[in-house]
Amino acid sequence: MILVSSCLAGIKCRYNGTDSLENTIQQLVNQKKATMVCPELLGGFSTPREPAEIIGGTGIDVLNGTAKVVEKSGKNVTDLYIKGAYQTLKMAKDLNATYIVLKEASPSCGSQMIYNGNFQNEKIPGEGVTSALLTNEGFKVISEKELAKLKLLS
Repeated sequence: MILVSSCLAGIKCRYNGTDSLENTIQQLVNQKKATMVCPELLGGFSTPREPAEIIGGTGIDVLNGTAKVVEKSGKNVTDLYIKGAYQTLKMAKDLNATYIVLKEASPSCGSQMIYNGNFQNEKIPGEGVTSALLTNEGFKVISEKELAKLKLLS
């Protein structure tokens, strides 16, 4: 089973109430080959919500307590991001997920790039909180830009 970001399957759950539809992902969900997840909603957020970025590091630093996730207004929402990451980890384990496809650049889901914490639309290499936790637990996390890696698509 593949676990995928809900927004990639067309669910309007991104911070600004939009989706990031990838037709391939939507097809996998429709074929029951993939299950949707939104770590931020699992953490307790609603849609829409204020944009947030990791300040002081990357997702692994958040998990280690040396960085935090903050909304643009300055509100610390680290605990909700960590809660969502652990809920997603539970889902991944329960589903015995073979791949996890998450939305790139998100403070939860980014697998290679995240925003730099300055709210200036600038990205840096690094993982979001959920991606870091899943990777640490041995799961294969990829972004929507790496869909060709999914063996089911070949």
